Amino acid sequence: MNVLKKAPDGLYKTGFALSGGGIKGLCHAGVLKALEEKGIFPDIISGVSAGAVVGALYADGYSPDEIARLFEDISFRKMTKIRIPEGGLFRIDAFEDFMYKNLRAKTFEELRIPLRIVATDLDKGRSVVFDKGNLIDPIVASCSVPLLFTPKRINGVHYVDGGVLKNFPVSTIRDSCRTVIGINASPLVADEYKLSLLNVASRTYHFMFKANILADKELCDLLIEPVDMGNYDTFDVEKGREIYELGYKSASDILQQLSNESQKLLTE
Repeated sequence: MNVLKKAPDGLYKTGFALSGGGIKGLCHAGVLKALEEKGIFPDIISGVSAGAVVGALYADGYSPDEIARLFEDISFRKMTKIRIPEGGLFRIDAFEDFMYKNLRAKTFEELRIPLRIVATDLDKGRSVVFDKGNLIDPIVASCSVPLLFTPKRINGVHYVDGGVLKNFPVSTIRDSCRTVIGINASPLVADEYKLSLLNVASRTYHFMFKANILADKELCDLLIEPVDMGNYDTFDVEKGREIYELGYKSASDILQQLSNESQKLLTE
């Protein structure tokens, strides 16, 4: 059960907002490790898509290294099944089973740290924030990339990836926190890419939500965008360890450049 850690003004002291980004979201775990080494921990977390996965595992008590190890033997083929098109080319039942197997908490209330997960209501075209009840279904919904994956049905409503409308969920915790640290795992860069179904879908998806993160970036007290993420594809799962290490190094470099006064504000 999570214990609310709020400041005297009723706000959480520090919130972490974790963006989407497919396997590039593993950089979140590397950033979390660097923040831990500086004594910076979250009192609440918000996450979208890959950020929802990492955020849930971290809120459940997994260390950053443990999160990285969980995904070392994962492949896209193991997590999905091709299906006759009916809302999506792939089913992600195996991913859902993976989350049920590895998450000790099965509800939001059982987590050690409060968590908010964003998914997109496909029926009404709006962002929805989940923070109560069943934990696994909203995670799966938040990761259900349109067309590629079958929408997740929750209480009769169809949900798809939260990144469609809000790929960087800073605003979902901004008014609840004194300080918000945002980690954006998917800055879009102009680079070469291979023509394949997954790569084209991934790049199109990035273009689609590029604009919806701009306002949320401005809401961060500290923005961390790991460098060289353009060298990796959204579904480049075999390179998860590299991405994790890149997130750690980038965040360590950024935190090293902060003034002592700024670091003190983040740890108080």
